[in-house]
Amino acid sequence: MSSRHALVFGATGHIGKWLVRELLQRGVTVTAAVRTEHSSQRLAEWLAKHDAGGRPTFVLVDFSLDDLGQDPASNAFKSVTEVHNVAGAFAFGMTAEAAHAANVTSAERVVRFAAKLPAVTRVVHLSGYRVGGQDPAEGPWDDSRRAKDYKRLGAYEGSKVESDAVVQATARSLGVPFTMVNPATVIGDSINGESGQVLGLATTVLDLFRGKLPVLPGNQRTFVPVVTADYLASFMALVPNKPEAENASYWVLDDATPPLPELLGMLGKHLNVRVPWFKIPSALLKKLPAKLTGADPETLSFLSEDRYPTAAAVALAEAGGLHHPPVETALKRWADYLVAAEPAAREDRVASM
Repeated sequence: MSSRHALVFGATGHIGKWLVRELLQRGVTVTAAVRTEHSSQRLAEWLAKHDAGGRPTFVLVDFSLDDLGQDPASNAFKSVTEVHNVAGAFAFGMTAEAAHAANVTSAERVVRFAAKLPAVTRVVHLSGYRVGGQDPAEGPWDDSRRAKDYKRLGAYEGSKVESDAVVQATARSLGVPFTMVNPATVIGDSINGESGQVLGLATTVLDLFRGKLPVLPGNQRTFVPVVTADYLASFMALVPNKPEAENASYWVLDDATPPLPELLGMLGKHLNVRVPWFKIPSALLKKLPAKLTGADPETLSFLSEDRYPTAAAVALAEAGGLHHPPVETALKRWADYLVAAEPAAREDRVASM
């Protein structure tokens, strides 16, 4: 049995479940911080069905409270060596207040809670590939900047940008070693494509399957990278014991992800549905009214030609024996999983080999 003891916030979410499973399979003692008894039961059932090889203990937390509704001096936390925060709200159309509470205030509270745990040696925080690398000196934002940038970026992305700075600043001020993990779009696991998330790129794939995607967004340089849920979980489980990961940020994504139109064309062919032939540049798409494009304005900033500094993450992962699965196979399995519940899906559709 490992001497590690992980406290995981957001344990019942799409990423959190795979992280808890990975930690348990590595022999790590896990305490899952959940909001309700019902969610703990659902997670326990999911883990039992997914060969986790163990079961976490559970504590109930309330993110609306400064102390999260728990006493850090409790025996439940005395041996915790690492804290993983994958909690937060991934949603478009939130108010600025709701986004700030879910993604900034709660993240700061997790770091402050972790700072009071006697055995903690690392906080691992899930940020994002489009928002990572913020200057901690710039957080927290004042009301004027928050209003301006949340409006410019959208409440979700704005809150994630602010959160990235606030987590780093809070951890540094309290002397808590941290690692920031900046994942791309998290698709299903590499084996079965399983995913409980149907926002962002998943929505586009489902629109393609339903025949509701009128044009292909972007061009041959538009890069919306992905990472499988199990690869991300393995990476997060790897970093707490890595000295070089202390106070560092890592961009975790598969650089081999095809350009967006090519990705959608490949999945359309795989799903045996019509693929639009017309491509609309991202810059033009951003200028058109949402009623015409059918796209949520908050999602359009992700249609970018940017590339990301992945070398450090790849080196750390490969040194630990972790490699990305073949991305096209993973994408096809994910697409199969997404459409399996659709009325138009064939009854015999299974994860691609």
